[in-house]
Amino acid sequence: MEWYIKVLQNYANFKGRARRREYWMFALVNFVFSLCAIFVDNVAGVISEDQNYGIVTTLYSLFVFIPSLAVSVRRLHDVGKSGWMILVSLIPLVGAIWLIVLFCTDSEPNTNIYGVNPKE
Repeated sequence: MEWYIKVLQNYANFKGRARRREYWMFALVNFVFSLCAIFVDNVAGVISEDQNYGIVTTLYSLFVFIPSLAVSVRRLHDVGKSGWMILVSLIPLVGAIWLIVLFCTDSEPNTNIYGVNPKE
């Protein structure tokens, strides 16, 4: 949970580097909270029939959009890639797979142009 809060505190920080642990712990907690939001929408009965999601899920998604984007960019910086590499996700299937590979890759061991190694 501390990693999730750390990402939210740096919600608009697109500079620097983010460790694998920071990214993946944020992703895990974000996934759990998203499931909870979907559950709340189902229980409250506020799901739109034509969209399959409700107001709680929509608000939560808007709340974490910028922090998710920021931690993804910092994670790409950690492996030595530009934040603009996030646009690779626009390529169907191959882009998502390539981003997952980059997000799973270990950090560059030394200081790179985006900052010092966060493991140090």
